[in-house]
Amino acid sequence: MIIKRIIETSLIDWEGKVVSTLYVSSCNFRCPFCYNYDLVLNPDNFPNISSKEINNFLLERKDFIDGICMSGGEPTLYPDLPAYFKGIKEKGFLIKLDTNGTNPESLEELLNGGIIDYIAMDIKSSLNFNDYARAAGIKDKILLERVKDSIKLIMNSQIEYEFRTTVVPLLHTEETIIEIAKYISGAKKYVLQNFIPSENTLESSFQKIKPYSSEKLAELSEKAKKYVANCYYR
Repeated sequence: MIIKRIIETSLIDWEGKVVSTLYVSSCNFRCPFCYNYDLVLNPDNFPNISSKEINNFLLERKDFIDGICMSGGEPTLYPDLPAYFKGIKEKGFLIKLDTNGTNPESLEELLNGGIIDYIAMDIKSSLNFNDYARAAGIKDKILLERVKDSIKLIMNSQIEYEFRTTVVPLLHTEETIIEIAKYISGAKKYVLQNFIPSENTLESSFQKIKPYSSEKLAELSEKAKKYVANCYYR
């Protein structure tokens, strides 16, 4: 694993848990609203953080840190992810995985091995290729099929999980959110995350987009509850 960034203590990446959030650089998506794009496109600008450094930090704070959140980038692109997680797990920490869902084989290995405790999977847009290509910056239809496979895999598993969508006015309408909610009907949890304009978006045109109001997000989450009862926004 090549870890490039760490948030040492996070109270927001896993509801009800205190975690250290680790970031890898590799990603097979190019979401135009991504604010971690420099980490993805220019990984050599960031020093590697050694496993020893991370382990020492975690063990020194074991009394109040519950576990880690692995984010990125896309962690499942790393073949040694299961082994890395096992090492963390053996030290007594919980593990949450953030993923874009393009590697269902890796997810299945992690699930079958009981290695992870929580999955947060991003659903970038409605599950047709044109919409997904626009929101995720992809050109390969196989990636979308793999996303669909991961959704089924997660929903049929026993793990705690959430699906989530970053809601961007230029990319997502009310119809988009309803289509996603229909696709994951009966899911345990669906979270709408409001897009926050940043000077660090992959496509500069997204830096000045006015996000939806909290009232609009509340309205969208209420309508999505017809399909996913536990739907809320943040």
